Amino acid sequence: MKKIFVLLTSVVLLSLVLTACGSAATPAAPQVVTVVVTQAMAATATPVPPTAAPTPVASVDPSVLSQKGKLLVCSDIPYAPFESFDDNGNPVGLDIDMAAGIANRLGLQLQVVNSQFDTIIEAVSGGKCDIIMSDMNVTADRNKQISFIPYLQVGQSILVAKGNPQNINGPTDLCGQSVAAESGTTEVDYLQGTGDYKGAGLAAQCASAGKKPVTVVTTSKDSDALQQLQAGKVVSYFADTPVAGQYAAQHPDEFQLVGQAIQPEPVGIGIPCGGAADCTSAPLTPLGQAIQTALKSMMADGTYANILDKYGAKDSAVTLP
Repeated sequence: MKKIFVLLTSVVLLSLVLTACGSAATPAAPQVVTVVVTQAMAATATPVPPTAAPTPVASVDPSVLSQKGKLLVCSDIPYAPFESFDDNGNPVGLDIDMAAGIANRLGLQLQVVNSQFDTIIEAVSGGKCDIIMSDMNVTADRNKQISFIPYLQVGQSILVAKGNPQNINGPTDLCGQSVAAESGTTEVDYLQGTGDYKGAGLAAQCASAGKKPVTVVTTSKDSDALQQLQAGKVVSYFADTPVAGQYAAQHPDEFQLVGQAIQPEPVGIGIPCGGAADCTSAPLTPLGQAIQTALKSMMADGTYANILDKYGAKDSAVTLP
């Protein structure tokens, strides 16, 4: 059984995210208020029972693995439908099924390491796991730290309380409101205008429209971000479309999706790049090449498509060269 030790604190951070630029007519960028709700979590590793294994399509040098004979996968649980726990405490979900298929095709046993998302890159880089499969968007900043193998395209959506009491119909309706999202995600970057959205995203849209900035409430676990909406502390929860959509489907009396999904972005399997200072253009390591071969095998024999269909994510499919 996984045990999550929760320590809830609140830290209020005020930061200037955008700087006014251009002509005098350009509105000055207002302050973006970020409220951080943190949670201390004990990292746990859970073996996943092997399924019927196909003939291995690639071999992996045992010396490059964290544990001999196992593929350790860092995943931030819960983030259904990608990763969650079933009633018996076993990891399940789209990412878990994908990871199990990859491990089987490499002749390895899958072991899932429950990891906090905002430190998950440090975890894989530090050898606590071999790869990341946690619905992680590929961004320029992340790609400097690790290599990626894209396996999905996923958009982002706005979830509000049933009845939409604040009349939120699109991103700019969130200007001047409080919105919850998980720390370290591209959702937070989009709301704050940081990371790949520096000088852009919703922060820039609010400034351009002369509206107040969003108050971003960040939590260390996605489930805590949803609880902020459940408790009425924020007007919206912001997450990847399949995640927000599942919450709306499972709790139709509490939540509803509003507006259109933001343009889909690539999601990738994160892999250490072998010590390169910048992983952006670094070639895949032998482990990365084996992972990619296994994924291509799953695409070729229909396993990949079947997993996407199982979790209602067939529109998120990609192809590999």
